[in-house]
Amino acid sequence: MDALLNAPDRQTKKGARDYALLLFLYNTGARAEEAAQITLADIAFGSSAAVRLLGKGSKVRHCPLWTRTVSVLKPLVVGLGPDERVFRGRTGEPLTRFGIYNIVKETARNAQTNAMSSLEKKRVGPHTIRHTCAAHLLRADVDINTIRAWLGHVAVDTTNIYAEVDLEMKAKALAQCEVAEGSPVKRWRREPALMEFLASL
Repeated sequence: MDALLNAPDRQTKKGARDYALLLFLYNTGARAEEAAQITLADIAFGSSAAVRLLGKGSKVRHCPLWTRTVSVLKPLVVGLGPDERVFRGRTGEPLTRFGIYNIVKETARNAQTNAMSSLEKKRVGPHTIRHTCAAHLLRADVDINTIRAWLGHVAVDTTNIYAEVDLEMKAKALAQCEVAEGSPVKRWRREPALMEFLASL
């Protein structure tokens, strides 16, 4: 994610827009279609900045925005009316989900060339950023129901996939249970009645 965010040249108008889009996708876990539909009226700037996302099945959810995300979105919306789309192309036309997909793909190619050659072997698109958002929330000990609401999943089963795929978290959990070489026999192992009960389970 760092390689992607560092790839755009933020000194250019396009690079600043691309950076804002990538950060927005990562912050919110929004689908490409959801990001494409965002209007100025959907964003609440202020002390509790948040964005209103319209997801699948016309389901509305609100996601908080980082201060950093707000700071890069504000220049994009200067002069826009409340119903105008936030993410726009060079000609001023609103980006489509395909346009957003192409921006993410192009950024991944640039990141792969300049900083992270391993990206060449990965298929990176907007959904990759969505997955990354979910995995990082999970690693931050955010409960699965909160992540479900964050991503706009109807069922928690859809969100559970993130708990399954995070090998690093599994490795850390395993390390916590590892028995050190030469560790003393646990006192409860000397309790025959307890051992018999455990064996019967």
